[in-house]
Amino acid sequence: MKRVGKVVIFFAGLLLVWQVAVLLKLWSPVLVPSPFSVGRYLFEAATDGTLASAMVVTIKRLALGYAFGLLVGLPLGLLTARFQILEDTLGLMALGLQALPSVCWVPLALLWFGQTEGAMFFVVVMGTLWSVIIATDNGVRNVPPIYARAARTMGSTGLHTWLRVILPAALPFIVGGMKQGWAFAWRSLMAAEIYVTILSGFGLGHLLHYGRELNAMEQVIGIMFVLLAIGLLADKILFSPWERFLHRRWGTAR
Repeated sequence: MKRVGKVVIFFAGLLLVWQVAVLLKLWSPVLVPSPFSVGRYLFEAATDGTLASAMVVTIKRLALGYAFGLLVGLPLGLLTARFQILEDTLGLMALGLQALPSVCWVPLALLWFGQTEGAMFFVVVMGTLWSVIIATDNGVRNVPPIYARAARTMGSTGLHTWLRVILPAALPFIVGGMKQGWAFAWRSLMAAEIYVTILSGFGLGHLLHYGRELNAMEQVIGIMFVLLAIGLLADKILFSPWERFLHRRWGTAR
């Protein structure tokens, strides 16, 4: 509770400094609006349903692409760690493509899929896939060899060793890769929604883009706050509890 109180006090002070700077006209309110303007926009967007519908559309796109990226990336990462030929080919390609900025996939997705949900899906998958492959590969390769030798001594062979020994031991690395893959997928989706206009559903990226088009800085900053809040909630609800459990399970917690 003390930690939460300190966080609340910090952000309250930050908002106060922001408001004072606007009142003193240290910058133009057209460029950086007051916190009250941003709050008013968020309240209006929440009450008329615009914000909720945009969040549902964006999270649905993210969940579908991210889940597919995990389903494909985890087995590919295991195969890459198992076979040297895949390490030298797929592993090297994954390492290079992970460094590619997310926005670079958007023109390719538009040319292949047009202004469709398929373009969004493709960009999110590309943002997820390579991080998961690399993390799974590294996690398996960092498992102490004595684990596999001990398992074989006790009669474990083949698939059983991989599923019951190596994969659980590599989970801390894999979860870290999943967290990184989620971050890349989130950034990829925002880039796609800013550049791809789909009449079937407007997401948070579209609201961000239209705020820029209309010079509505309170909308731009308000949506940025929403994106920040979603990112923090996803980390605290989805990934942090799992990471804490794995650290306790493997005795690496502080």
